[in-house]
Amino acid sequence: MSKNPIQRGAALLAAMLTVTLVATLAAAALWQQWRGVEIETAERSRIQSAWILTGALDLARLFLRQDGRSGNGPKGTADLLSTPLAETPLSTFLSQDASDDGEEAYMSGQIVDAQSRINIMSLVNVQKLSPAAHAAFVKLFALVGVPLEQLDLLEQNLLLALAPPGATDTLAPLVPQRLEELTWLGLSAPSQQLLKPYVTVLPAATTVNLNSASAEVIYAVFPQLDLSSAQRLVQQRQLKHFATLSEVVPFVGALPEANASTGPALYDVTTTYFEVQGRLRLDQTVLEEKSLVQRPIGGDPNTLWRQRWVSESVAASAGP
Repeated sequence: MSKNPIQRGAALLAAMLTVTLVATLAAAALWQQWRGVEIETAERSRIQSAWILTGALDLARLFLRQDGRSGNGPKGTADLLSTPLAETPLSTFLSQDASDDGEEAYMSGQIVDAQSRINIMSLVNVQKLSPAAHAAFVKLFALVGVPLEQLDLLEQNLLLALAPPGATDTLAPLVPQRLEELTWLGLSAPSQQLLKPYVTVLPAATTVNLNSASAEVIYAVFPQLDLSSAQRLVQQRQLKHFATLSEVVPFVGALPEANASTGPALYDVTTTYFEVQGRLRLDQTVLEEKSLVQRPIGGDPNTLWRQRWVSESVAASAGP
């Protein structure tokens, strides 16, 4: 007995609903599968990129160790710092070529003398402000246009941060480890940007390396020096790096002796702290890392901290 039109329509509608439900479930399952593959691929790429950057950091530490034991002095370190690694295909460092079906990764990086800038920690010497460092920061703040009121607030908060536990009833700020953390001590973000090329934050008070410092930094650390004289010193340094401080005297005049009233000298011709900067580009994703490495005299370099972040690469300027 044949079905009436209503029954046939209901059966057709049920069949269409069944097909729609199956298609929806299949599409959801396919999307879940695709999403799982994408997440796994991204996680694998992140882990591989981290391994590569860790290897690059270990290679930089090896270079620093060999340089420290080579006996080349300031010239060897200067040569090491003056040769950054331009963006290079990762396959260049491998024994085989990159596969045709895989995305090529590109590495770049540089070792930077962390003591080419004035260290904020040099402001405090034995729980007191260092007059020599204070004078240097006054010159620098005036040069770049940062209000001196911010320097006073920075010094007061830094003294509190470095005070021994229980030495003050005031709630002390945390000790900064990086330049952007100086906001805790009262230095505004615009001021940080102005000072960024000339100021650093290191674990302890340090001297400025005259073989790598900019003219502005050299101008700041010598009370008797003007900016044009500091620029002439930089030009002379490009011809021959200074092996001892006595070689600097013809360009800056007599070096004042460090004493209790002025604090330790702010300059030298050697370096203990280095920044290792690494950058890995894979397609449009860029993973960057910055590490602080300490190379003790006669010792092996050790990593003090590492900072890693992901940024997006601009295709137009990403290179090959």
